Amino acid sequence: MSALKKLEEREKSGVLIPDYLMMNGCPVRAVPLNNDAGPSVQAKRTSQYPNDIAAQNEFGDRHSLIGFSLAEVLSNNDAGDSKQEHTVHQGHGQPDASMTHANILNDQGSLSAQPTPLHNFLPVPTDEMITGASLTDEQTEYFSTTDSLGTLENAILGPELDISCDSPKSLLQAKNLLKQGNWRQVLGINTGDLKQVIIACGKAAAENDIHTEVLISELRQLVSISGDPMQRLGAYMLEGLVARLSFSGSKLYKSLKCKEPTSSELISHMHHLSEICPFYRFSYMSANGAIAEAIKSENFVHIIDFHIAQGSQWITIIEALAARSGGPPCLRITGIDDSNSAYARGGGLDMVGTRLHSVSASCGMPFEFNAVHAASHEVYLEHLDIRPGEVIVVNFAYELHHTPDESVSTENHRNRIIRMIKSLSPRVVTLVEQESNTNTAPFFSRYLETFEYYTAMFESIDVALPRDDKRRISTEQHCLARDVINLIACEGAERVERLEAFGKWKARFAMAGFRPYPLSSLVNNTIKTLLDNYHSCYRLEERDGVLYLGWKSRVLVVSSAWC
Repeated sequence: MSALKKLEEREKSGVLIPDYLMMNGCPVRAVPLNNDAGPSVQAKRTSQYPNDIAAQNEFGDRHSLIGFSLAEVLSNNDAGDSKQEHTVHQGHGQPDASMTHANILNDQGSLSAQPTPLHNFLPVPTDEMITGASLTDEQTEYFSTTDSLGTLENAILGPELDISCDSPKSLLQAKNLLKQGNWRQVLGINTGDLKQVIIACGKAAAENDIHTEVLISELRQLVSISGDPMQRLGAYMLEGLVARLSFSGSKLYKSLKCKEPTSSELISHMHHLSEICPFYRFSYMSANGAIAEAIKSENFVHIIDFHIAQGSQWITIIEALAARSGGPPCLRITGIDDSNSAYARGGGLDMVGTRLHSVSASCGMPFEFNAVHAASHEVYLEHLDIRPGEVIVVNFAYELHHTPDESVSTENHRNRIIRMIKSLSPRVVTLVEQESNTNTAPFFSRYLETFEYYTAMFESIDVALPRDDKRRISTEQHCLARDVINLIACEGAERVERLEAFGKWKARFAMAGFRPYPLSSLVNNTIKTLLDNYHSCYRLEERDGVLYLGWKSRVLVVSSAWC
């Protein structure tokens, strides 16, 4: 009996399972190099393999309804009467989403057609016919010199790729071919489409895809820190990806911190950003409005600020309290800030205290400043020096998302801090946070969210300043780029940018026993007046006493109050 007959008998008995390859991220059946099978085979493709129809519905029109037995793979182009009988392997497997184009090459870089648990006849792309390469001695008998292993590999990877099964260079050769040829077609990316390339880079990095290096090289040609908003953002996302893939994300992030400007320079950058975008002024004005209303008739007030920065927010509060009828109250401010923070450089918290003392003295207000040199997650009750009879106000401005939660530490400092503050029975707690969900999201989801959020941020800056403005470039680098890189390059405790959507913050505060403290219409109207000084694409919305500030249709910042 010939080897062909033996293979047919083994397949009919169910002993021999057809081989599969990976193509376009899906397992596909091994088929001949061309589509010239005889008419008896052509007539059977849709009728004898009903599973192919369901598979086509799942994967779309890019696949054909072609199914072959292994005997057909090994036959010549003129299918004879022996093709009249086929054994259909019934199975209902689903494709593994983790499979990528990298499965085409094994660990040694050579072509590999590994059998899979899927016994369905899955669809095969009509324009990319492939065949099995894991050959037995009997199978080898049916390949002529023309149909050698090298020829089969060339049919998949291209005629110029010379792959040796034992050569460690084969993966690099595959990458070089992709660089030269059809990778855009394979990935469905149009030439010069920056958005598609940015997204494809993140997906490839998340999946360890063979195209990652090619895509990053392409992205490098398309981005610029002085280009349009997407080009500028793409440049920083690129650096984050490179650092992530080289396992140097933490090192890069730390080096950026080391290269931060001096205190006066940073103040200049922050002031510049507040001039061209309303986000900082929005946070201060909305929080101060709620605080001023809550303490308008109190005589002993203690404000606890979990990220006091330069203390500028409290100058207007001091001036307003000093001017109220009946005389000013006794005011005490506890300023919390990590001594290594950029905001504490060039004098630290003592500098902030001195500045606020000076303002209070000029207004004739009794004032006391308590400096806490600690990160927010390191703060405990003993740091706060709570005194009887004082009304407590707590401010969280763009800070609570830096506090590790249950996904980082079993101590869950984020919830611990919120519960600790609730135990103080504060008159009001103000919370201002960026509206984004990057805390526990998997990498690619976080990558997409970062892209969408910061696209809106860079667009809002673009309408205010020329693209070649050097001061603008510096402001973007020092106020935005570091956050973008941290979101992409770092993981674990090193990833400090852990933003949550307002719905999650609402749940955390509710679980701690807080209830909403609606912001007044006066605050709402004040913010609307503020936005008159900025571009018309900024949007302000009030829902249930919570203020949402966004750019066009994208909400960027949310301000709320709790009691």
